[in-house]
Amino acid sequence: MLTAFHQEALRTFTERVRQITEAQWNHSTPCTEWNVRDLVNHLAGEQLWAPLLLSGLTIDQVGDRFDGDVLGPDPVTRWERVAAEAAAAFSAPGARAGVVHLSYGTRSAVHYLQEMADDLVVHSWDLGRAIEVRTPIPPSLVMSILARYEPRKEELAKSPYFRPALLISDSAPAEARMAALFGRDPNWSAR
Repeated sequence: MLTAFHQEALRTFTERVRQITEAQWNHSTPCTEWNVRDLVNHLAGEQLWAPLLLSGLTIDQVGDRFDGDVLGPDPVTRWERVAAEAAAAFSAPGARAGVVHLSYGTRSAVHYLQEMADDLVVHSWDLGRAIEVRTPIPPSLVMSILARYEPRKEELAKSPYFRPALLISDSAPAEARMAALFGRDPNWSAR
């Protein structure tokens, strides 16, 4: 089930990557520190880590090999390749039974898979907004994020990895609630 969630999250992000025009790679994103290329590069870097961490390597053993630009001259093809490699690594027999050594400690591979999938879903919203693609994120992905993180809103606010949640009506659309939960303005527009 979780592997399928991760694969659907990868597909959703990949669909958006394939829609980026040449002129959009420098567009702003709701992640104020990143443009479109930076955002895709961030996610590509995360995917590159997965096979190595799942194989048992530590952060120190991987080192800085994925620092900087990992997309190269053909970012769409590169994204597709690293996404496929990460999906294969998480789907390999026994891959989810172990532990991974992350920057904040040792966690189960299942925890890591969930974290990677969740990041893809939230950043799919960011990328869609940045390139003005309003294709809905699959509702099952969004509702899963809301179920997992809405009860942890106060905990997230204390984390250095998340922006404080924005106030939004409980009756707002699910994608808008997800965006606000992670500190994004649901009305953010590239224009």
